[in-house]
Amino acid sequence: MSSRVKVVVTGAAGQIAYSLIPRLVDGNTFGDKIVDLCLVEIPQVVSKLEGLVMELEDSYFPNMGEVTYTDNFEEASNNADWFLLVGSIPRGIVYEGKKIEERSDLLKINGGIFVKQGEAIGKNGKNDAKILVVGNPANTNALIGKNSAGKESQLWMAMTMLDSSRAKSVISKKTGTNIKDVKNMIIWGNHSPTMYPDVENVLIDGELGKDVIDDMKWVEDHFLPTVQQRGKAVIDSRGASSATSAAKAALDTIIACENTTKEGNSFSAAVASDGAYGVPEGLICGYPLITLSDGSVEIKRDISMSEFAKKKFQISIDELESEREAVKHLLK
Repeated sequence: MSSRVKVVVTGAAGQIAYSLIPRLVDGNTFGDKIVDLCLVEIPQVVSKLEGLVMELEDSYFPNMGEVTYTDNFEEASNNADWFLLVGSIPRGIVYEGKKIEERSDLLKINGGIFVKQGEAIGKNGKNDAKILVVGNPANTNALIGKNSAGKESQLWMAMTMLDSSRAKSVISKKTGTNIKDVKNMIIWGNHSPTMYPDVENVLIDGELGKDVIDDMKWVEDHFLPTVQQRGKAVIDSRGASSATSAAKAALDTIIACENTTKEGNSFSAAVASDGAYGVPEGLICGYPLITLSDGSVEIKRDISMSEFAKKKFQISIDELESEREAVKHLLK
């Protein structure tokens, strides 16, 4: 084994984490590294993690290192390499007597959580720590956390890989292409119904989507709404939000960050804008990303966008600016 990596997972007693955590230590996500896990939950349910730890021990994962659990995020964050911030108050539950359905409610409730977590990560996490926010509203939660951390050397990301995977699935069915041959699916903007999944720049068996799919009516009437509303469709169908697919998307994001991106490829996540593609600086925005050989992650900057794509992208940028305005009291 070449080295160790410490991974902190919040919301560790939830459904997403139950699918996610065992696969962090199975030897695939982090290769031959030994993975030390620190699992975090709120005080009311942290005791449930004892059973999960038992299951991990009983599963015989050769790459599993030390496993601890706690309700103290400050303590958990010490010297961590990766933070998977899965825990947040979700849409649809009753909180303080009110059913949470609007993004504005999610922003208000979750904002304070990510201020505290961001401060702890900035103070205690490794200087080159990578942070993936899964809990919604992910982009603005990541904005709050990054701002509170105040450490530019740490990489804060909001997860859009699930949206990317959903879009690949729809395109695979439309074109009769094996899903492994659908690549470079870019999710521009916010992880919300305003996102723009880029059907023009996706590679379908090596060809650009704009050269394969010549059906803008299908794009506007079926592809975009299907991908943008897929999360709601899952909730409506199963009575709970995506769990297995969300866990898989988080793992895919880690793997993309842990391995050098192949020439010409990219992967999807939301990171802080530096002005690329005309996005106001500081917004946590979905972009095409590449991982370099030194492990750093950068925005891929050579993507051409049609006027149609720019128009759709701008809708999501406007929403991100609106969300930033709504939480400006939490930003330093």
